[in-house]
Amino acid sequence: MRITKFAIPEIIFGNGSLNHLAPCARRLGAARVLLVSDKGLEASGWVERVVDILEADGLEWVYFNDCNSNPRDHQVHHGARVYQEERADVVIALGGGSPMDTAKGIGTIVGNGGRINDYEGANRIMRPLPPMIFLPTTAGSGSDISQFCIITDVERRLKMSIISRSLVPNVSIIDPQVLMTMSEELVIASAIDAFAHAVESYLSRLASPFTDHQALRAMELIMDNLMPAVERRDPAALERLSIASTEAGMSFSNAGLGIGHSLAHSLGGMFDVMHGLVHPVLLPHVMRFNLPVSVEKLAAIGRIVVGPRVASAECIARAGIERLHEFFSALGVPVRLGQLLPDRGVLETIARTALNDACTVTNPREATCENLLALCEEAW
Repeated sequence: MRITKFAIPEIIFGNGSLNHLAPCARRLGAARVLLVSDKGLEASGWVERVVDILEADGLEWVYFNDCNSNPRDHQVHHGARVYQEERADVVIALGGGSPMDTAKGIGTIVGNGGRINDYEGANRIMRPLPPMIFLPTTAGSGSDISQFCIITDVERRLKMSIISRSLVPNVSIIDPQVLMTMSEELVIASAIDAFAHAVESYLSRLASPFTDHQALRAMELIMDNLMPAVERRDPAALERLSIASTEAGMSFSNAGLGIGHSLAHSLGGMFDVMHGLVHPVLLPHVMRFNLPVSVEKLAAIGRIVVGPRVASAECIARAGIERLHEFFSALGVPVRLGQLLPDRGVLETIARTALNDACTVTNPREATCENLLALCEEAW
C-alpha cells in the first residue's frame, strides 16, 4: 500500500456542543475574535446566540458579514483588512460553506499576505493561518473539516480551488440542533453536496482504506435519512445527516474529488449557481463516465442505493446510477443542466474551465475537454 496521510481538525460533536465555543477560543489564545457569518444566520438567531456565548465569557468580538453564496475574492480581502485593523486574534466562522470558505480566505491573507488568487491550486500556502474555529450550520459543505477553500475570482468568473493542510481549522464544533432552522431547499442541497463528496472521494485516485470507510458510511446515512429530515425535520435524521457530512468531509479532504466538482466550480464561477443544486444534475453522468475504470466501487455504491441483489457488478452499478437519478428527481431539484443555464452555447467554456480545476487531477478516469463537453451535453 502506498504512503497516505489523514488530516482532520479537533471535532466536538453533539446537541448543545455550541456551548463549548468560548473555552475553545480561550484555549487558542482568543481575546478579540473575528466572527464571520451572513445575513441569513442573523435572521435565524444563530449569530446572536454565538455573540451571547462570547460575551458571557468576556471575549471581545468583531463581526464580519460581507459574505454571500460563492464568496468573492474582494470579500476575502475586505475581511482580512477588518481582521488586521481591529487587531483580532482568532477567526470564528458560523455558517455553511460560504462563511467558512470566506474565513479560510481571510486567514490565508492575514497569515501569508498577497492576494487570494496567489494561492490557487495545491500546497501554495507557506505560513500558518491564525487560529480558526468553525461552527457549521448545514450538513453538507464539509468546509469545517477539509483542506479545501473555494473562492470566486470575479474578474476571471472562476471559482478557485485552494488546497492546503493549513486550511484545516483548529476546531470544528458541530451542533446538530443548529440544523433545525434550515430551509427544505438547503437541507436537500447540503445533503446532496455531501453525497457527491462521498462518491467522488470514494472513486478518487487518492482514495485509501481510511477515506473509503468514511465515504461509504456517509452515503448510507444520507440515503437513509434525507427524506425523514426533509419531510418531518426529524431531529435524529438531521443528526445523522450531520454525521454523514462530517464523514464525507473527512473523506474528500484527504482523498480529493473529481470532475463533478470541477464542473460545479466552473458553473458556480460563471453563473453563481447554488453549489449543492449542481450535483443532482451532474453526478449520475459523472458516475457513468467513470464506470469503465471503477466498476467494483460503483457496484458498492449501487448496493447502498438499491440494496443487495444477484447481478454482475456492472449491472448493480448501473442500477444504482439510475436509482440516484430517480431519487434526485423525486426531491424536486433540477436534474437537467438546461434548468440551470441560459443556453447550450456556454457549455464549451464551462468544460474548458473545468479541465484546469484541481479536482480534475484526482478523477479516476482521465478526462479531456471533449469528454467534459460531452458529459455536459448529456446532462442538458
